[in-house]
Formats: sequence, C-alpha cells, structure tokens
Amino acid sequence: MAVSKPFSRHAPRKRHPAPIEKMAAPDLFSQHAVRDDAIPQGSRDCAPFPACSAPLLPGGFPYAKMAAPGGSAARALVQYVVLRGDLQREPLSWPLGALVAQACHAALAVVHAHYGQADTGAYLAEGGSMRTVVLEALDEDALTTLAETLKEHNIDHKVWIEEPENIATCIALRPYPKEEVHQHLRKFRLLK
Repeated sequence: MAVSKPFSRHAPRKRHPAPIEKMAAPDLFSQHAVRDDAIPQGSRDCAPFPACSAPLLPGGFPYAKMAAPGGSAARALVQYVVLRGDLQREPLSWPLGALVAQACHAALAVVHAHYGQADTGAYLAEGGSMRTVVLEALDEDALTTLAETLKEHNIDHKVWIEEPENIATCIALRPYPKEEVHQHLRKFRLLK
C-alpha cells in the first residue's frame, strides 16, 4: 500500500485549469470569472454593473462600438498613472518590479472603484487598444500636490499607499477623455 505524502508547498501540483480565452468587460470584477461565450446573453448575475444590461456586440463587449455622447467620433480615452520617480533612485532604490506593482495596484484599484462610469466601461472594452500614460512625479511632495489638485477639480483618482511603510507611491486616474484631465498633468514627464 502506497503512503501519500502530506501536502508541501514545494511538491509539484497537477492542475490543469480550463483555459480562459477572452472575458467580457462586465466579468472582470464579478465573483466568478467565466468565459463570455459560455453564458447566454442576459443571464449574467451582476446587477451592480451597468454594462451587464447592455446588449453584447460582436467581440463580446457591451461598449465595443459605443459612440461618444454629442458626436459621432469616439473620444480618446486614456488612463494616467503618476509614479514617484525618487523611489527608483538612491537612497531608496526600489527594484523595477516593485515600481511596476505600485502602478498596477493603483490602476486596478481606481478602475474597480469607478467601474460604473461609462468612460471606464468604454476604456475596458477597447481591449488591446487601451491607452495608458505613465508619468513621473519627482517625489512624495509632488505626488501630494497633484492629489490635492485633482481633488479640487473633482477628478476621480486613487492614491496608492504602500503598507506597512505608509508611503504614497503612485496616483492613478480613472480613464478620462484626454482633454478633460491633461492640463493638470502637463508638468509631469513620461517615466523613464
């Protein structure tokens, strides 16, 4: 009789998850991620998300061909992420992966918080054509000043605080038409 070994985090696991080829925008934040071709239209259980009630267009995304209000051409939606540049320099010298993680956390948090906004849904529906601009704030003071400016102008954003250090590392704006927010970000350069 074979004796089974207790589970070890180092033991190889034989898991073969079903491939998820493409997910519809409304499923990104639901409790259960399901392939969009596996659910008939209208049977999604995600009432809090307005995209769920929209008819699915070719490509599986409810906002895929949505025209901009007041015009026939779509507005250029962009998500701005502003990362502290001093984190990558001495004396802090954060690794590149840690910096990328900060930007990802902030971008996902603000999209999740503002998922019900039409611009956010339209941005997510763009799939591989989403436009994200990553800018550099010189230090924490510049990031704090930007956060105050955005708050004064009622621009939805998320300041990402790294815990347990309690350090503000990044600001991400929800997706906006470029012309609505660009003027507040002009003094920041692209992160290099």
